[in-house]
Amino acid sequence: MNNNEILPRLNEVFRDVFGDSSLNVNENTTSADIEDWDSLEHINLIAAVENEFGLRFKMREVSGMKNVGEMLAIIAERGK
Repeated sequence: MNNNEILPRLNEVFRDVFGDSSLNVNENTTSADIEDWDSLEHINLIAAVENEFGLRFKMREVSGMKNVGEMLAIIAERGK
């Protein structure tokens, strides 16, 4: 899978989790860019992304992600 295949699906997950159909994420998007992205929503987001792409993030990956681009890289490497 490449970023062009992943990003639209990932964007839909973000829209669902944050309840905002106008949300558009890109590789540089961080939690600071989305008002409701707090620690609780981060857990919900990670679970939703794992379900969408059929993978499980490692704890160090979750705690180390600084932006959507890092999430994309992990999904591209391991996702389906």
